[in-house]
Amino acid sequence: MKVDDGVYFIQGQDEFIPDSHTYVLGEPGSGEATIIDVGLMGKSQYKLESIEALGFDLKEIKRVLMTHTHLDHIGCLPEILDVLPDLELWVHEAEGRPLEQGDERVVYGMEMFRSMCQSQYGIPDGKFTFQVHRKVTDGESLDLGGASWQVIHIPGHSPGSIALYDAARNILIPGDTVYADYAIGRFDLHGASGAQLRDSLARLAELEVDILLPGHNSIMTNVPKDYINEVARQWGPYLR
Repeated sequence: MKVDDGVYFIQGQDEFIPDSHTYVLGEPGSGEATIIDVGLMGKSQYKLESIEALGFDLKEIKRVLMTHTHLDHIGCLPEILDVLPDLELWVHEAEGRPLEQGDERVVYGMEMFRSMCQSQYGIPDGKFTFQVHRKVTDGESLDLGGASWQVIHIPGHSPGSIALYDAARNILIPGDTVYADYAIGRFDLHGASGAQLRDSLARLAELEVDILLPGHNSIMTNVPKDYINEVARQWGPYLR
């Protein structure tokens, strides 16, 4: 669905493991589009066909920008690169360097999950080693889809989690840091931190947010005033 001008939403298809939502920034025919997160293994055909159904030519997609690199967000990237090998990969530097070095802890989060997924899906070691074309940093302003998006580093769920914020339209793409229904991302994985997540929620609570586009579950197009602040308040006692 079209959320706003130059902002499109493709819902994840959960199965054995959740599949993250995918967002597309840009307009069909503009020749320039960015995918935000790609989703789980086996979802590339669905995601790419959905992008085409929105009116995009796949050649318009220039880059994949990851809110973070957990498996449910980056799992089908190898499949997409088979179709679109010239795509650039943009990731926060805290996860970009491990991806380049083959440190898959930033993908699987915990060793037990790695073992389960490799057995279930037949994934070899090193599958998620990538060249990262740009390591984005906190405070950067990115011109994506004809709009200016601020990069906000929000560690806690993962070391390199970022949000993208369009201040002109009060649109926030927070990855798995905050969801609808007063939920937040887990903070017991590799590089995660409850205290950092608490601080990241407090930082996001300072923003004016009318549209919230998280990595899973529902999107919110009429976000109540002080919603993220209330989420931070409710979870505060558990984030230490």
